[in-house]
Amino acid sequence: MRLNGLGDAIERHEYPTSSTDFVQHYGDEVIELQNGQETVAQILARLGDETFTCPQDVRDSLYTAVGHEAIGRRYYSDRDPSPFGEDGPEMLSF
Repeated sequence: MRLNGLGDAIERHEYPTSSTDFVQHYGDEVIELQNGQETVAQILARLGDETFTCPQDVRDSLYTAVGHEAIGRRYYSDRDPSPFGEDGPEMLSF
């Protein structure tokens, strides 16, 4: 996930701030993901109303709330088997 120029804007923004206020300023900014892109408004909408006390709060929220397009192959792990009682994806070896 790339914040592009948004990283500097996050640092310069005045804190504390609400997620609503942050989205009003930067909601149209595009975040590049591994398999696509999303706007700041789309990402933060998943969290509801939040209060950010510092720049790290914003970064943590953005990293936490991105969609599945931010990860590589979904449901793939070469380390963890599916838990008992759950049917996971078929194991695939490259």
